[in-house]
Amino acid sequence: MEFKEGLEPVSPYGHYFNSSKLSVSVIGVFESEVPINLPHVMSWLEDVFLPNFHPRFSSLMFTDEKGEKQWKRVEVKLEDHVNVPIIPTGLTPTSYDEYLDDFISNIAMGRFPPNKPLWEFHIFNHPTSNAAGTIIIKVHHVLGDGYSLMSALLSCVKRADNPSLPLTLPSRRGTEPAERGNKSAWARVPQLFSLLFNTASDFGWSVLKSTLVEDDRTPIRYGNEGAGYLPITLSSMTFSLDLMKHIKTKLGVTVNDIIVGLIFFGTRLCMQEISHKSSNADSTALVLLNTRKARSYKSIKEMVGDSGASWGNKIAFLHVPIPKFKDPKFSNPLEYVLEAQKIIKRRRTSLGVYLTDRLLDTLKKLRGPEAAGKYVHGILWNSSMTISNMIGPAEQVTMANHPLNGFYFMTPGLAQNLTITIVSYRGNLRVTAGIERGGLDPQKFKSCVENAFEMMLKAADEVPKPKM
Repeated sequence: MEFKEGLEPVSPYGHYFNSSKLSVSVIGVFESEVPINLPHVMSWLEDVFLPNFHPRFSSLMFTDEKGEKQWKRVEVKLEDHVNVPIIPTGLTPTSYDEYLDDFISNIAMGRFPPNKPLWEFHIFNHPTSNAAGTIIIKVHHVLGDGYSLMSALLSCVKRADNPSLPLTLPSRRGTEPAERGNKSAWARVPQLFSLLFNTASDFGWSVLKSTLVEDDRTPIRYGNEGAGYLPITLSSMTFSLDLMKHIKTKLGVTVNDIIVGLIFFGTRLCMQEISHKSSNADSTALVLLNTRKARSYKSIKEMVGDSGASWGNKIAFLHVPIPKFKDPKFSNPLEYVLEAQKIIKRRRTSLGVYLTDRLLDTLKKLRGPEAAGKYVHGILWNSSMTISNMIGPAEQVTMANHPLNGFYFMTPGLAQNLTITIVSYRGNLRVTAGIERGGLDPQKFKSCVENAFEMMLKAADEVPKPKM
């Protein structure tokens, strides 16, 4: 595999996510069935990890004399990127759960030093409630988005049952019928007007939400300075993919629609428990969208040569209002799923995302990367939460010969008090809430989301099966 040597320009989102307003990272937490063997990990990093990940993992980012950020290839010293914390031995798994939570919080708040590539490996070699040992990988978001990083990760792990077999992934497809492409020109006129109206509406609302219109202050949005850089607690919950598909079959939606609706309903339940007034507050979620044409993961070699699945940050933020309890329509939990589906589908198919991307590019050219970074900060700051969803392997995998019980990820630095991430693995969905300490109770939030799922399952059982 050949890559251009010398200097390479940093992508637009590389500027936005590494500005005076934002410094966004991705943290992956991998739970091993066995204690961590450090020599095995070091060999895996040298022989598998670095060769399979993008050259940016072997590059420094610096600002040239024109003020433009560039990548420059350097030699990587693995020992500078691996950290093994000194922690008391002989404690209970519950005690180590607390140590791990504090350890991850400190990693999330830490800044990358400017003199080495922007990634770190942390080995927490103590038994917790979920693992015999834990590997934490932190990378700066400028290196790539979730699609890029998951593609690279899948190139570095093996199936636990048979390493020679390829990994399989859950289906992305929904149950909606495909639209026919043989409509007459006159039949397409209403569609065109609808597209124009939705584009103007979505783009106009996005600009207002990013500049002038803030969400209300609520239990999930404190409005405090320093949001995104304060200590956090991670609260994880696991849901069966088969049960999700049960709801999917009844409603004719995607699993992603169900997850977003579940988060919305569980969040409103939590807000109501804390403050009845806040259950009807104006709150908005940012649902992250992968803007690539490719629907499946690719190898790094394929991503370097394929513009439809290129490496980097190819994402967009969809503003999705969180439904309010005061609307009688939402007395049925399943309406949260249907509403999420309707809004996400409309905004995905409008040109609002494209226009926002052009606006950011124009800001960057006319006023510089910092102005564009400030605008992205406004997108995040004025909203209440971000929801990011990734597809993971259907089978158990090994990392550096360590079988993984599970894994999850988080994106600290998003200038919000609440961040939600979802990843599938071994027939389950792992939903993780990153909650800044001193505000929302993580256990209460977890309980409300789990309760919301039970209510959705019960409501789905009462829906008749769709006619074939």
